[in-house]
Amino acid sequence: MPSEIQMPVRDLGGVLGFHEACHVVAGLISLRAQARNNPQGDQYSLWNWLLDGTDKHQRQMGLSVRECLLRYQDEEGRGFVSRLPPTADDALRRLVKAIHRADHLVECLDQCFQDLSEANAKSGDYFTRSDVVRLMVAAADPQEGQRVLDPVCGSAGLLIGADRHVSERTGRPSNLKLIGQDVHPSALHVARMNLAVRGIHARLSEPVDSLARPAESSYDIVLANPPFNGPWRADPRTDDPRWSDEAAPPQDNANLAWVLHIVHALAPRGRAAILMAEGAATGARQVEQRVRGRLVQEDVVECVVALPPGLFAHSRAPCCLWLLNTDKGPRDEWGSSDRRGKVLFINARKAYEQAPRRKRRLSPEGVEQVVRTLGAWREVDGQYRDEAGQCRSVTAEEIADQRYDLQPLRYTDEPGIDETLEQRRIDELAAELREKFEESRALEADLLQVLDEL
Repeated sequence: MPSEIQMPVRDLGGVLGFHEACHVVAGLISLRAQARNNPQGDQYSLWNWLLDGTDKHQRQMGLSVRECLLRYQDEEGRGFVSRLPPTADDALRRLVKAIHRADHLVECLDQCFQDLSEANAKSGDYFTRSDVVRLMVAAADPQEGQRVLDPVCGSAGLLIGADRHVSERTGRPSNLKLIGQDVHPSALHVARMNLAVRGIHARLSEPVDSLARPAESSYDIVLANPPFNGPWRADPRTDDPRWSDEAAPPQDNANLAWVLHIVHALAPRGRAAILMAEGAATGARQVEQRVRGRLVQEDVVECVVALPPGLFAHSRAPCCLWLLNTDKGPRDEWGSSDRRGKVLFINARKAYEQAPRRKRRLSPEGVEQVVRTLGAWREVDGQYRDEAGQCRSVTAEEIADQRYDLQPLRYTDEPGIDETLEQRRIDELAAELREKFEESRALEADLLQVLDEL
């Protein structure tokens, strides 16, 4: 993305905060796209009026942008257009000019979301980065005509990725049936604009806490990036079909509740890709072991991929990609090898490249290696082989012997290597503790500010 857009977006995020800036940026890019596509329409005149105001410094730009967005948005969207302070005027002027000159509005919108997300450490449940989306969608591999659900859709990045995956493979517009849910009305509004800019149709729900009740339908594909270690608003009911009394998820952490919710939402031959904090795979409490034991015994865990630490601005702790499959038996049309009673573990800790501002992202080669390994394991003639330190196919019996620990490095690493799993776990816990210290310092600063204002 050109720096002429990048800088005003960051400045706007600093003034408005992540969520409000997302609404403004998405609204402006959506308006510009509509104006470009229909030079005879009202949006074209509206955009030109706004653009004309960027050279008239006597006009308050925040008021002009707000007026445009109020006129452009539908009744529901107008509720998210708040007053913009005068301190945002300069960033808004530069942003409108840059959007007007931009050639690729969709790519600009993606990068704007990513920049705003990285600038706000609490925004990880709102936006899933494009490199992670590519891996998750390729691993789940949606096919034409399938029903695809994201129960915590945020800005709809995973649904958009699924649509792109099918259209690129078939060479024609996707015919996926896309369904998105989220508890935050503001996230759903941004998702609608994000989809509209690309001309993608999806059915987005009213605001709903997906964990509060079982899914009403079944889905061929579920893609989800739920908040790591997030709170669980709903209490587990004894009559809930998603879990039994013996394997109910812990109430103080929603990680495994998300997994069980998604398993229940899958069709008989359904697949899922879920991004999870690593603790979901390794938690030593009996309740966590029971839930993972149920998942392994019911043979719905297909693969777990250990991802590089440092991929996300909102968490330094490492995470894993869980791939679920309700039918691992051989099929002629998809997955011809018999994988029942087995789980594939992949170590992709080093599958990253350095990004600007000392960030990490999944490398294209790393994504391709994971997808290629998974594809080889799924197919009879895929020539899959276990590779020490990289990947290993493990029986359910061996996993049971390890107390249903699903951390990939426990199975892929060779015994006796210098960097032991225990040392890595210590390093990861230390990173998590440093993260908590940072949160504590931020909270202390907020409290001191409140005290100063009293």
